[in-house]
Amino acid sequence: MQIIENIDALQALVGEEIGVSDWLLIDQARINKFADATEDHQWIHVDVERAKRESPFGAPIAHGFLTLSLLPQLTSQIRRIEGVTTTVNYGLDKVRFIAPVPVDSKVRARQKLEAVEPRGENRYMLHNTVTIEIEGSEKPACIAQSLSLIIF
Repeated sequence: MQIIENIDALQALVGEEIGVSDWLLIDQARINKFADATEDHQWIHVDVERAKRESPFGAPIAHGFLTLSLLPQLTSQIRRIEGVTTTVNYGLDKVRFIAPVPVDSKVRARQKLEAVEPRGENRYMLHNTVTIEIEGSEKPACIAQSLSLIIF
């Protein structure tokens, strides 16, 4: 984990890759829990036998939004900014799901800081590009331009 000492040190990193998270296993239990939480039980995600028979991927795949929902957990491993009291997920500018995440794959996040925008006293909007990689795959699962408001 990269420790960033203050806002000046953070601004010096604009345009740079901040770091990479650890790998996280996407198993069937996680996919099923996400399906239950979102009520999205499409067979390609949760019906293991049918997915093996009929899916073009030969196995169940994770929901795209499951992959996207992992951004906060994965990126929290990458960096810590000293003095920040609150971080608010401000949304996304653009999201693309590039490749499916087959069951039992591992994913990780690669984060690049695109901009730091002042938003009032002791508040800054961070613009990041986060790429969710799949272990052993040339194509990423997802590329998201995420926004976070940090407050000192």
